[in-house]
Amino acid sequence: MTEKPQGAEPGDDSAAEEAVLKAAEEAVSGGASEELAAAKRELAERTGDLQRLQAEYQNYRKRVERDRLTVREIAVSNILESLIPVLDDIGRAREHGEVTGGFKSVSDSLETVVAKLGLQQFGKEGEPFDPTMHEALMHSYSSDVTEDTCVQILQPGYRIGERIIRPAMVAVAEPQPGTQTTSGPDDADKAADADADKADGGAES
Repeated sequence: MTEKPQGAEPGDDSAAEEAVLKAAEEAVSGGASEELAAAKRELAERTGDLQRLQAEYQNYRKRVERDRLTVREIAVSNILESLIPVLDDIGRAREHGEVTGGFKSVSDSLETVVAKLGLQQFGKEGEPFDPTMHEALMHSYSSDVTEDTCVQILQPGYRIGERIIRPAMVAVAEPQPGTQTTSGPDDADKAADADADKADGGAES
């Protein structure tokens, strides 16, 4: 049987036990804090990895969708481009009044389908000449125009969206050389003021 040290008070055993328990609790608490901090760091790393993976997946989906649309546009464009000579034949037949009966129904259906697929016809008489959209096959001068103008559409142009598949073949008229636009009232007033200034200058000298 262990003897108590001389001079020890009756309550000293409980105080020592409390001190030991407190020290143990502090040790456990310190270890738990370190484990919690480590768990939080690991969670942050895993969250970052997941976010990066999600971003990469979204970028991959966008690239796949963009490539799919590009392939579709190229395929549709190739088909529509091969149909342009057929549309030209229909246009010439229509000009000669030969689009009648069953052929008219077929031609109207074909033009409707290609329009739904995005093929647009352009080129009208009287519109300004644009070298990015028109190809001039004939050239003349006219006093009826004030800028280079398409006066005849020899063959319509076609485009898909903003991409020109074929420019419109046109006859272009330029303003007649030497023609001048009619002076308006403001121009006449400016000319009169200029003459007056010249006269004043001559008088002063």
